[in-house]
Amino acid sequence: MTDHTTTGGAAGRVRTVEHLGRGPLGRDELAAAVARDIPRGSFVNLGIGQPTTVADHLPADAGVVLHTENGMLGMGPAARGDDVDPDLINAGKVPVTELPGASYFHHADSFAMMRGGHLDVCVLGAFQVSERGDLANWHTGAPGAIPAVGGAMDLAGGAKSVFVMMTLFAKDGTPKLVPECTYPLTGLACVSRLYTDQAVFHIGPDGVTVLETYGTTVRHLAARMDVTLHTLGDPRPYGGS
Repeated sequence: MTDHTTTGGAAGRVRTVEHLGRGPLGRDELAAAVARDIPRGSFVNLGIGQPTTVADHLPADAGVVLHTENGMLGMGPAARGDDVDPDLINAGKVPVTELPGASYFHHADSFAMMRGGHLDVCVLGAFQVSERGDLANWHTGAPGAIPAVGGAMDLAGGAKSVFVMMTLFAKDGTPKLVPECTYPLTGLACVSRLYTDQAVFHIGPDGVTVLETYGTTVRHLAARMDVTLHTLGDPRPYGGS
């Protein structure tokens, strides 16, 4: 099925949609796509880096409560101008706003929320995601690279749903959605939804299902990866090693 609109929420799709009348998603568009798929009333942690931009695209009436691992519930969008308070930051040290009812607590209590299964969704960045949903996002293993575990392992194991945001291909053109992760793992079979600049994927026991593509087709993506791709409404698999 081909659709020439710009972007749209992937939740509830019955057929895979190929958005061919445009290019890949930009950073803000990608953040908006993730925001649209976060269920109303969810408790959500946004990981350091690009995932924090999702906060800027959540509707005010969505009832989504944002959690930061440095000890805050009720985080609002990024702070700008006169709203910047150097004492009010997220885990990535980015100045943020607070929403009515926001609360603050000890770092240990924040991690207890993460590890105790109290978060509905976490949104993380990644270096690689495997077709089973394995996540690698803290170290590339490259000489001189600085490991950055943070709370990602706690989030990957504790959140009820793990969404990942990343570019689909590395700068050298190699895919980051792979049969097996070659980088040190953060979590096993934890990723359920993968949002990239070129496509949105669901990952589950039946493998990788393409929900939407942007500026490309499922067939073209399958030709560039070693992962078998499935589509909604069509029993034919695409690609695979």
